Amino acid sequence: MRAKKSLGQNFLKSELALRKIIEAGEITKEDIILEIGPGRGALTEKLLEEAGCVIAVEKDYKLFEFLQNKFAEQIASGILVLVRDDILKFNNIAKVVRQDLTTYKVIANIPYNITGAILKKFLTEENQPEMMVLMVQHDVAKRIMARDGKESILSISVKAYGEPKMIMKVEARYFSPTPKVDSAIISIKNISRKIFIENKVDENKFWELVRAGFAHKRKKLSSNLRYSVDAKNGSKASVLVDVLSKAAFDSLGNKRAEELTLADWINLAKSLHINKKR
Repeated sequence: MRAKKSLGQNFLKSELALRKIIEAGEITKEDIILEIGPGRGALTEKLLEEAGCVIAVEKDYKLFEFLQNKFAEQIASGILVLVRDDILKFNNIAKVVRQDLTTYKVIANIPYNITGAILKKFLTEENQPEMMVLMVQHDVAKRIMARDGKESILSISVKAYGEPKMIMKVEARYFSPTPKVDSAIISIKNISRKIFIENKVDENKFWELVRAGFAHKRKKLSSNLRYSVDAKNGSKASVLVDVLSKAAFDSLGNKRAEELTLADWINLAKSLHINKKR
């Protein structure tokens, strides 16, 4: 069955990579796994051996039919729930399995053209997974980990909700058709909103702040934030100088957004919140 480029389909054919995905998922028979884009079912087979239930969401109708036939026995027994849907529109995992669903894991070789959208959907939705194990582009994995010391909205976004880890690099030759870039397996563990709750930081306002800080990559943080405040509050741009000094961030304003850690952003958000209350 031929892959569809429009759906970002690249089928994994490395047994080692499949095994590493399963190991990273720390799967038990108590686990409910959501698989995105099961394709020809190579990963699905491995998941079914370890998990209590697998929900596989496939958008491609031909692949959906193929999977129905391939896993007819598992579907009949209830250990595999095959859903034909667009994962970005799929919001009823609890209804598919059971109404009292409290936890699940996302484990998948995802379409790379919607990586950002998938991360945003599952990290920020009300019913968050406890863990995600994903195959992504290697460059995207490196950006998430920010090993070069340069953070991005993507890396801050992932770290704000969970603990990312690079599992292994997977070369392009281990996929069919062969993509132009290498891939990597990442895990994101302990997903929650704990950081916002413990620090009493408004989640939506936090992301407004981060987006404003990254608005112009080459500009310093103070310039980006001052412009944002000017646009919203007229003459209140000077509030940023007060906030930065009160938070003891004497040098923060002279940094670029990519130089700030997650802790820096949280502390800045807390300072802004305190300043508004006063």
